[in-house]
Amino acid sequence: MASHAANLWVLLGLGLAGIVLLTKRLKKTIKADFGAFIQKLELLPPPQPAPPKAPHPLTSLNFAVSEVFDIEGYVTGFGHPDWVRTHEASSQTSPVVLALVEGGATCVGKTVVDELAYSIHGENKHYGTPTNPTAPACIPGGSSSGAAVAVAANFVDFSLGIDTLGGVRVPAAFCGVIGFRPSYGVVSHTGIIPVSSSLDTVGLFAKDPNILHRVGLVLLQLPFSVQRNPRQILLADNCFQLLKIPMDRVLQVVINSTGKHFGRQVLKHENLDKYFSSKVPSLKEFYGQKINGDSKISSMRLLANVAQILQRYEFKCTHEEWINSKRPVLDSSISAQINETLDMTDKEIEICKSIRTEMRLAVNSLLKDDGILVIPTTAYPPLKLGSKEIFSEDYENCMFSLLSIASISGCCQVTLPLGYHDKCPVSVSFIARHGGDRFLLDTVQTMYSSLQEHADTVAKSKLSHNAVNQEHAAEVAKEKFLPLMSYYLSLSLQHQPMGIS
Repeated sequence: MASHAANLWVLLGLGLAGIVLLTKRLKKTIKADFGAFIQKLELLPPPQPAPPKAPHPLTSLNFAVSEVFDIEGYVTGFGHPDWVRTHEASSQTSPVVLALVEGGATCVGKTVVDELAYSIHGENKHYGTPTNPTAPACIPGGSSSGAAVAVAANFVDFSLGIDTLGGVRVPAAFCGVIGFRPSYGVVSHTGIIPVSSSLDTVGLFAKDPNILHRVGLVLLQLPFSVQRNPRQILLADNCFQLLKIPMDRVLQVVINSTGKHFGRQVLKHENLDKYFSSKVPSLKEFYGQKINGDSKISSMRLLANVAQILQRYEFKCTHEEWINSKRPVLDSSISAQINETLDMTDKEIEICKSIRTEMRLAVNSLLKDDGILVIPTTAYPPLKLGSKEIFSEDYENCMFSLLSIASISGCCQVTLPLGYHDKCPVSVSFIARHGGDRFLLDTVQTMYSSLQEHADTVAKSKLSHNAVNQEHAAEVAKEKFLPLMSYYLSLSLQHQPMGIS
């Protein structure tokens, strides 16, 4: 008995020592800038116009850009030292970056992206993985991990990233900031290294919804218009069933906030699996032979597969020659995808284009000019660094099923933080029709404060509920444990030899 107790204390001591060592190791790896930046620089805005002209709209704001945007005089690194080694410095600055600087903002640096901006994890073995300020032991999300971290850690007011299949939305969700993916094609791609030409969009990170709104109007060059309230807010029920945290933790917040601003009568429910199955017939046509007639595969799952294949195909078309000629050392998971044989016929490419057209029409028809679609941004909370689950089939299917909706349709989407669950950031996403960017930004600005208030209320109610349950469990355990202890103690005393006290 004594030796068993001693062993328990030894194990406990070893466990505590391991935690201390892990904590020390983690603190040593956290850089002063959280590993967000590749390069510091300064692009200053022009002088303020003389009164009575209005000052520049982005005056006093600073920002960073992901390492895919060209800046004159600097090599655009694409998350890989071999790319830097084999490319010249840019001769021009990306028009998007110039527009923000001319709007009054100061660019202060370039930030880390995933290797070749290809993944949604945010890890980079060449430059180091940026530290997630909200959950340091977890991945920051990618591809624009550094840009999200720079905003989350308050180094900049906003930042630019690239979103192909979640490159802005995922790190925004994992780092607890706002992430905006504009409608496809509304922001110039000139001076930006492409990942997948039919899926890429310039994305935006911010913490403050008012800054998001200010920058968004400059980025999108949107004219003034009267603000409109949504007439329908659609909750995608089947999407929330993918969540790996209690769905009420997100749904209840959206329902409460919607009721406060617009009344609960605007809330509707939708099953996107069924809707896309009927409205996007080319999905089944594309996979007709590959799924061997298995009609049980959901339309959302098919959409996720199409999006991943499109990204892989278009990436190879653009960068395969460089990869084959320069032989860069690539991460094994990225190398496996890039080198996988993709025998896509011209007909299959045409079907992909049909899917994109049908998806845009389907989402636009569902939402019209005054609708908002509500989905989880990601199915999973941020996983631990080095977690094998990142490469699991369930993780990829659940994540890309949600991310592919806006990527394939080209519609605009905003990721909104909703506090924490089990010490990890929680988020939700709003989607509007293609071209409904101003309407979406206006809706976010209207609802943001109440979303945060209700998120805080729901989180506290869950905590208090859990505390009550834990207290009750402790009382029950005590009621059962104490009599047992008394019983065994009495037996022990009865069987002790005489003369021993």
